[in-house]
Amino acid sequence: MAQKRIYILNGHPAQTSLTGSVVESYAAAARQAGHQVRMTNLHDLDFDPDYGIGGYVNVKPLEPSLEKILQDIEWSEHVVLATPMWWGGVPAKLKGVFDRAFLPGRTFDTRTTKMGLPAPLLTGRTGRVLLMSDTPKWFFRLFYRNALMVQLRGQILGFVGIKPLKFSHFNGASHPKPEQVRKWMKTAARFGAQGA
Repeated sequence: MAQKRIYILNGHPAQTSLTGSVVESYAAAARQAGHQVRMTNLHDLDFDPDYGIGGYVNVKPLEPSLEKILQDIEWSEHVVLATPMWWGGVPAKLKGVFDRAFLPGRTFDTRTTKMGLPAPLLTGRTGRVLLMSDTPKWFFRLFYRNALMVQLRGQILGFVGIKPLKFSHFNGASHPKPEQVRKWMKTAARFGAQGA
C-alpha cells in the first residue's frame, strides 16, 4: 500500500471530545501504517473567525494558525475532517476556519471559471469526513437530504478541489454505549491504516 501525506483537522472546539477520540484513532493507525500525518486541533487555534470588513479588495491578514492550515492542506495528498454536527451544520469556530482561510487566489480562482463557478486550486487531494451526530442516518437522508454532507462536498471542501470526498457518519453520538464507541474507533483506525 502506498504511503500518503495526510492532513487531519479535528473540528471539535473542546479539548476533549468523542470526535477527538475517534479522529485520534484514525491518526494513530495512519502513523503506524507509515503514512505521514499532520494534525490540527480546532481547540488549539487562536484566530478571529469573523471575516468582518475583509473582502477581495480589503484583505484581512491570516493569523499564523490559519496560514499553517493552508500550508498543511497544500502539503497533503489526503485531507480528513472530523466534526460534530450541531444545529445541522459544523461548529461556529470550524465554520470560521473556512470563512477566513478558504480565500480566492489561494483555494479557488475567480478569474478562471467553468459554468460560472471559480476554478478550484486545491485539486489532486482526496478527502474523508468523520461526522458525529445524534440524527439517525435514515432520518438525516430522508428528511434533511444529507444537507451537511451536500454542503461540505459541494460548497466547501469539494468547491476548493478536495475530491472525491467520502463520509463516515457516526450517529447516536451524545450517549453512545462503550461497545459502539469501540466500533467507531475501530472503523476510523481501519480508514487511517488505509490512508482512506
